[in-house]
Amino acid sequence: MSEVKKIFISNENAKLEAEYFENLNDKDCGILLIHPHPEFGGNMHNNVVSGIFNEVITNDISCLRFNFIGIGGSINISSTKMSPINQVELCIDYLLNKDKIKKILICGYSYGAAVGCSAINYNDNIISYIAISFPWDFMGKTFKNLSQSDKPKLFIQGDRDDIAVYNNFKNHYSFYHEPKTFEIIKGADHFYWGYENQLADLVISFYNKLKSNKN
Repeated sequence: MSEVKKIFISNENAKLEAEYFENLNDKDCGILLIHPHPEFGGNMHNNVVSGIFNEVITNDISCLRFNFIGIGGSINISSTKMSPINQVELCIDYLLNKDKIKKILICGYSYGAAVGCSAINYNDNIISYIAISFPWDFMGKTFKNLSQSDKPKLFIQGDRDDIAVYNNFKNHYSFYHEPKTFEIIKGADHFYWGYENQLADLVISFYNKLKSNKN
């Protein structure tokens, strides 16, 4: 098995700190993990992101996680500030162009779901996304509209979530085009402490079905 590489992904405007596990024998599909809000302590080592990342690489699936600018070693290197969505797109370009991954599944949590899923239509090689606790009511309509897609979508929600408000979930979910599906994790609030393994299992199961359907 390959080791997790600590890397920097950069262009003329920014340098993003990242960790990447690469399956050297399978370039067909990789996962891009996106962390929650930087202003509220979110980073690529968040419990949800780490739980998924660790289980994904145990299953020998190529996976990249990174820090948004201002977190860890991720910095602006010019006067032009990259938007969060542009930072996601920079990581997508790295996977597709430098590492030659053929297809990408985006998996974002909370703020990372809103921002990451909003890049779904950036490239045809992005084949799907998983949104964990998409905070529609917190983030506003822009991210909801940008994340609309005819590609397969999985929404995961805790039934005690009061940030990505559970009582509003079905209304927001109805906005999205098919194909789509959802999973409700009973007992989980927005932070998913103790539910990390359950989240990871859902992500891997969706990835395996997606990959099987594409073959």
